[in-house]
Amino acid sequence: MVPVDDAVLVRGRLAVPSGARGVVVLARGSDSSLQSPRLAQTARLFQAMGLGTLLMDLLTREEMEERRTRQLRFNVGLLGMRMAGAARWLRREGPSAGLNVGYFGAHTGAGAALAAAAFRPDQVEAVVSRGGRPDLAGAVLPKVQAPTLLLVGGADTLGLDINRRAYEALRADKRMDIIPGATHHFQEDSELEQVAELAGEWFLQHLGDPREAREDGTEEAAPP
Repeated sequence: MVPVDDAVLVRGRLAVPSGARGVVVLARGSDSSLQSPRLAQTARLFQAMGLGTLLMDLLTREEMEERRTRQLRFNVGLLGMRMAGAARWLRREGPSAGLNVGYFGAHTGAGAALAAAAFRPDQVEAVVSRGGRPDLAGAVLPKVQAPTLLLVGGADTLGLDINRRAYEALRADKRMDIIPGATHHFQEDSELEQVAELAGEWFLQHLGDPREAREDGTEEAAPP
C-alpha cells in the first residue's frame, strides 16, 4: 500500500531494479492501474531500461466501489495530489529513496500527472502522457515546469486535437510524438513497445540518478 497523504492508502506495486536511474509513477486514472495489462507491460519495459516503477491506483478500493466514482475520476485536483504524495513517499522510503521521479499518465491519469507536476514541481523531474487527457489539467498546464512528452495515436482524431491544444498551453520543455496507426488504446504490442521506448528515453534523459553524485563525493540536498 502507498501512503499518498496522512490518512489515505492506495494500492501500488513497486519494482526498483539494481542500479536504477530513476523511478516512474504509472497511473491510469480512476480505473485500477494494477489491473491494466497495457500499463503493466509498459512498467516491465521501463524496468528493462533501468528504471524503477510504481504502478498505482489513484482511488482507494472503497472509492472505486462507491457510486460517486464517476465524479471522482474527473477530480484531477484530488488525483494529482495523490500522485504527488506517492512521489514524496518514493523519494524518502525504501529502495527508491534518493531517486528522481517521473510521472507516466494514461487516460485521466495524464491530467492527474500534469496537475501533480503543477501543484508540486519539487517532486517530479519529467512527465509523459500516453493517449491521455492532458486537457483535464486545464488552467494549471502553464504552471508545469517538468519536461513533458505527449504521446498520441495517429488514428486517434479526438486525442490529436486534445493533445495539440494542451501542447500549446504548456510552457515547459515539451515534445509531442505521434504513433502512426495507433488508436486511443494502443492495443498492438508494437505500439506499446514504441511508446515505452520513447517514454523511457525521455525519462532517462531527464531523471538521471542523484546517487551518482554521492558516489562522486558531491553532496546532494535532502529531498523536500
